Amino acid sequence: MKIIVALAVLAVVVILGFGIMTMLQGGEDNRIRSNKLMQLRVATQAVAIVIILIALWASGNGPS
Repeated sequence: MKIIVALAVLAVVVILGFGIMTMLQGGEDNRIRSNKLMQLRVATQAVAIVIILIALWASGNGPS
């Protein structure tokens, strides 16, 4: 389960990095692409949070 959590967090970080790099390049096309990447980051972040909560629950360390 730790590997799945690490992969989910890594996915968020990678998408965030691509979004920031695209934003820094400037231009209208990059602005639109950066916005889409940030939307994808928010969705990926939500999935990562759910995975982390499931991992905590499964390990018995989560809220009761």
